[in-house]
Amino acid sequence: MTDYDSIIRFWQEKNISNDAELSEALNGQSVLFAYNSGKIENNNVTYNDTREIFDHDGVTSYTGDLRTLFEIRNSKNAYELLLVSFNEKRPFDEALLKAFQKELTQMTYDTRRWQIGERPGEYKRHDFVTGRNEIGAHPEDVKEEMDELLEELTDIPNEKALTAAAYFHAKFENIHPFADGNGRCGRLAMNYFLLIHNHPPITIHEEDRKFYYSALESWDTVQDLSPLVTFLKEQTVKTWVKRIC
Repeated sequence: MTDYDSIIRFWQEKNISNDAELSEALNGQSVLFAYNSGKIENNNVTYNDTREIFDHDGVTSYTGDLRTLFEIRNSKNAYELLLVSFNEKRPFDEALLKAFQKELTQMTYDTRRWQIGERPGEYKRHDFVTGRNEIGAHPEDVKEEMDELLEELTDIPNEKALTAAAYFHAKFENIHPFADGNGRCGRLAMNYFLLIHNHPPITIHEEDRKFYYSALESWDTVQDLSPLVTFLKEQTVKTWVKRIC
């Protein structure tokens, strides 16, 4: 049995059914996820600041920029929304994705985005560059493409959860449905999808971002999902292997 298989069995044997059990099972992973997910796109995020906000709802002697502080605080709010949503067995749908993105981006939209009508919790109204050769879906196409993606993810058996989650994440980042926060929202939403399919959530470690971006690029350029599936399996092991040793 591989480490990945052992971790899946370890998780499924917990038979988690509510937010209290989920919070206990995560036991610190929430901070590591928030720190790593935030730092992938914002190098000013620190582990100590993230830990203080999650543990004490504030930081001492903070000297960084306010946007970073808001992003960290928002990540805590988004994590709490994930717990509540899991407890309520909330469906994986447009409303949930918009709620996650809104929590993650409150008070962080820059003046330009705000002036041209972009708002947290709403699909984008303008094009934004997402990579070397991509701008994402055109704003007028976002809702249709997201509806199609979410429809494809209905009735997924638990044993196909990781592949389906990888497909969601690759497509979501390719569509780039929001004006900001797509990476953080996509990673959080992917974990919610995994949780409701009895799969442990994954921390994508910031030091592995080069391999992460490369795996996403494989989907963007040649629609090859296998590098991302392999990467997510490796990150699952990296996230959880110390808990089963």
